[in-house]
Amino acid sequence: QVQLVESGGGSVQAGGSLRLSCAASGYTFRRYCMGWFRQAPGKLREKVAVIDSDRDSTTTYADSVKGRFTISRDNAKNTLYLQMNSLKPEDTAMYYCAADRPPYCPARPDFGYWGQGTQVTVSS
Repeated sequence: QVQLVESGGGSVQAGGSLRLSCAASGYTFRRYCMGWFRQAPGKLREKVAVIDSDRDSTTTYADSVKGRFTISRDNAKNTLYLQMNSLKPEDTAMYYCAADRPPYCPARPDFGYWGQGTQVTVSS
């Protein structure tokens, strides 16, 4: 049974940083693509960043976070990370960790497995 548990959210002022973590269990973590999505109230869910499986660990980012956010994974710890720097008020949202089987994960609008989310609030 796939389980994804996010942590690390919180409140921060604009320009600050946060690091989100996602602890995965119930499957062979390294063989799955992983992603971070976010959804703000009244807005559509947005795919923030994706990292491929251990086949090549390619990363892709939404234009809105390029140069500010970094996705990474530690396959030995079954953990996914999202380092968020230079945060802006428009980054305020619920952030979700997600997993799916490769290939073509960056192109998918949706993933098969989801965590419960962690709230990020950025004040101006």
